[in-house]
Amino acid sequence: MAMKDYSDEFKADAVALYESTPGATYKSIAADLGVNRATLREWVLRDRERRGVTAKSRH
Repeated sequence: MAMKDYSDEFKADAVALYESTPGATYKSIAADLGVNRATLREWVLRDRERRGVTAKSRH
């Protein structure tokens, strides 16, 4: 299967949709957008890392 090349705008919109949807799962948002769940997860984690946000604070 060939890898798809998604635009930066599409990736940013996908991450924003995931982050702004209460109770969202990678699986549900990925299915809505037609992307692989692991791909969406990677985009979200990269965006969080870029912004210096961690999923769980260890303070």
